[in-house]
Amino acid sequence: MSKVVPIKANQPLAAEPQSEEKMLAAIYRPTSQREMKALQKQHARRQKTNLAPRLKVTTTNGKHSIAVDHDSGSVGFTMLMEAMGTANADFAQGLLNQICNVSSTTTNEDAANFALSMVTGLEPRDQVEAMLASQMAAIQLATMTYARRLALADNLIQLESHERALNKLARTFVGQVEALKRYRSKGEQRVIVERVTVEKGGQAIVGNVANGGGTE
Repeated sequence: MSKVVPIKANQPLAAEPQSEEKMLAAIYRPTSQREMKALQKQHARRQKTNLAPRLKVTTTNGKHSIAVDHDSGSVGFTMLMEAMGTANADFAQGLLNQICNVSSTTTNEDAANFALSMVTGLEPRDQVEAMLASQMAAIQLATMTYARRLALADNLIQLESHERALNKLARTFVGQVEALKRYRSKGEQRVIVERVTVEKGGQAIVGNVANGGGTE
């Protein structure tokens, strides 16, 4: 499987500004306008996204550790903090450790980066959103784990057990999505006008209008 060419956080800027189309053509070498249009849309999407640096796994004396993959460790970690919506380095480091642990690996860079991308992809704006995003990532990983177990179940007991777990996890994820929406709305209430009727004399009736002409 071919991999997407990443736009690295520390990629040097061109000496002279060039058009977006020329830049994309030089990097990807598209063969059609359709491909170029897709590349431009993807580039615009990336420009709107607060990209976080990738993680890398290093091994010293048989011990594995995960660090930010950036030429400057302080710059890379600061960018990671911004992607997590926090100004607290201790919080960012602790949450990063939890994200890597929940991905069930300390040696697989792809798995660690996938788990992190689920969190930063939601673009948390504060620590509460970052924690909720991390929980959503954990539930997503567990959901897919049990989806696979359900597909491989070879007896009724396994089938029922994995199905119950999968349903609970899926419902939990939906609840987390709703919780994030409510938190981001900060409790704002909206009034939805379903129908406006103007009676004789120019008086407007706003709301749900019953068949008898009165409002509900």
